[in-house]
Amino acid sequence: MHETKSLPEKSKYMIKIVVPILITQVALYLMTFFDILMTSKYSIDHLAGVSIGSSIWVPIYTGLTGILIGITPIVAQLVGAKKKEDVRTFVQQGFYIAILLALLVFIGIFVFIDPVLNLIPLEDSVRLVAKKYLYVMSIGLIPLFLYSVLRSLIDALGRTRVSMVITLLSAPINIALNYIFIYGKFGFPALGGVGAGLGSAITYWVILIIAVGIVYKNKSFADLAIFNFWKKPSFSKMGSLTKIGVPIGLSIFAETTIFSAVTILMSVYSTQVISAHQIAMNFTSLLYMVPLSIAMGATILVGHEVGAKRYKDARTYSWLSVGTAVFFSFISASILLLFRHSIASLYTDDSHVITLTVQFFFFAALFQLSDAIQAPVQGALRGYKDVTITFIMAIISYWIIGLPTGYLLATYTSFERFGYWIGLIVGLTLGAVTLGIRLIYIQNKWKKVDTTKVME
Repeated sequence: MHETKSLPEKSKYMIKIVVPILITQVALYLMTFFDILMTSKYSIDHLAGVSIGSSIWVPIYTGLTGILIGITPIVAQLVGAKKKEDVRTFVQQGFYIAILLALLVFIGIFVFIDPVLNLIPLEDSVRLVAKKYLYVMSIGLIPLFLYSVLRSLIDALGRTRVSMVITLLSAPINIALNYIFIYGKFGFPALGGVGAGLGSAITYWVILIIAVGIVYKNKSFADLAIFNFWKKPSFSKMGSLTKIGVPIGLSIFAETTIFSAVTILMSVYSTQVISAHQIAMNFTSLLYMVPLSIAMGATILVGHEVGAKRYKDARTYSWLSVGTAVFFSFISASILLLFRHSIASLYTDDSHVITLTVQFFFFAALFQLSDAIQAPVQGALRGYKDVTITFIMAIISYWIIGLPTGYLLATYTSFERFGYWIGLIVGLTLGAVTLGIRLIYIQNKWKKVDTTKVME
């Protein structure tokens, strides 16, 4: 781990860690982004089907891969404490957890997808696309979860550029496969939204193969011998991972499902409204990659410093991450407000959908600041391994306050469909405030520990 002394040094090192993460996150997100964008050019019905399908898929895989993200703070602190010999053991246990989770989700999709979709008031054509989209996406579950373990390892070691290279190699493949399967090129049938899911699933396998090859042969990882000296599943080690990972996964699940829940609740409106909402959410999520990447960087940096018992440096990295994210939030809001018509026109030629999308973009701009605060604060808290209270705060902010507020405004006021977005703003803002208070509390707690040791 690279030790820094001054604030400029810390800023430079944070950029070195975060920029590759950002590029990686954007490239990964572009899979869903291009699923939506390319499907929107094929058919509005298929766009709505992919929107519903992805609203179910995204919270499931992000929540469960969040459990695997628990490897990052554990490995980061082990590296900071110079205990690399324990890294292989935890990573191998992570592989076992990943395979188990993938199999459970695979079975769950095929057993429960019909009952779930039947609860949503959809046109038959939209429901069929959503169902088939989820079926083909499930082909990529195992490689997606296994890669999440490897990426957590790679990033925890501070080698975020490696993750970036892996993803950049695979992103063009995904776009090419989408083009082939969505529109039916080179002799393949035109599958529309289902083809988008198939292209992404195949790409997940490509990502895994590339990652395994790099971790196996690259000298930086070869010393860890991740794929050698395999040990049987250890309930104690897996318990250590899940103790950190499950609250992280549930917290991520609580946050992502709130957006999916809004999409599903809005299914009572027209296909045009659903499409406009999904377009606005799709582009806003792309902008969210900046604070999310900073948050992931904060977990690594804070984890390293805590492991090395440099608690003052950990505190500095925490607030440096928040300040950087806030700065970029003003840029994101400006983009949404100044270029909203042009952005909406990239997705569709339907004038009514464009008008609705532009209106949604206004509300999206309002919650950029809240996102910029709560994401890196959560990342810093994970670096401290403080995850359980964070999860409880997320549940309260998003589900107990945010979603009900949105429902009441949408159902009983003239805000109608936009009421749900106001509810999102309320939930995200409350989350930002409460999580910020929690971070200050944790930092003061560690400060006392540091002070006590100095006195001794």
